[in-house]
Amino acid sequence: MDSRRALLVDAFTTEPLSGNVAGVVPDADGLDAEQMRAIATELGASETAFVCSSSVADRRIRYFTPTQEIDLCGHATIAAHAHLAAERAIEPGTHSLETNVGTLDIEIGELGEVWMTQEAPTVRRLDVDYSRVASALGIDDAALRDVGADLPAALASTGLPYLVVPVNFLEHLSSADPDQDAIAELAAEHDAAGIYAFSFDAIDGESTLHARCFAPGVGIPEDPATGTAAGACGAYLRQVGAFDSVPDELRFEQGHFVDRPSVIRVKVGTEIQVGGRAVQSLDGTLVVPEFADDDIIEA
Repeated sequence: MDSRRALLVDAFTTEPLSGNVAGVVPDADGLDAEQMRAIATELGASETAFVCSSSVADRRIRYFTPTQEIDLCGHATIAAHAHLAAERAIEPGTHSLETNVGTLDIEIGELGEVWMTQEAPTVRRLDVDYSRVASALGIDDAALRDVGADLPAALASTGLPYLVVPVNFLEHLSSADPDQDAIAELAAEHDAAGIYAFSFDAIDGESTLHARCFAPGVGIPEDPATGTAAGACGAYLRQVGAFDSVPDELRFEQGHFVDRPSVIRVKVGTEIQVGGRAVQSLDGTLVVPEFADDDIIEA
């Protein structure tokens, strides 16, 4: 009976049981899609990365939620490469990664930090109804209007679009009481994955901002760390002129209000890069299920 090593790895943190957890199967060659989905279901993380051989890159990763395959997942990419680096299966430097959206560059730092190059950014300012957005987030609309003149709401993407919504103070962001149906409706109207609300009023004085990300339309009421949204926000901050000169590296906090504190690092240069550390929280072996044609029940 076939079995494979399977791990849970917490991304965008150095503390186990914080950050954003991803499943990682470091040797997934020979597994088919149905087996990968079943393993992802058993591991129970929002996404699991299956590391495979590639003929066009250093390696390939396929990403599965417990219900389906998805094209790309930032935190699972960070988790998988951080694990490989910790095992010394890969060395510091630049590596190529084949995904369903193309081949990406992944950079491994000397301390095991992983940097993922994002797609070319797009940022479009939006004329939003602040009362409606505030109602969806469960925040007083004054907290949005107060900064809206200088920091407008926008649709931003570095591969996956988000509604980026600035909030004046952390006390208002922290007390948000989101209406998940209203958020899903707003996001769907703009073909966005969700709403990424942030404030420059951060918990840690070294942080650039504090963010909360709500994406109920893709099954995530609140995400503890969202690399794709952080990259989009970095592009947004440059586009709207939030800084006289964009710092070499931005530090975004997230996840504190779901008890999964995370730190996402963002570089806004010629390309947008999102990076962070990761730590293993579970290491074990899973038996690979076997599926026969008559095991499949047609709806």
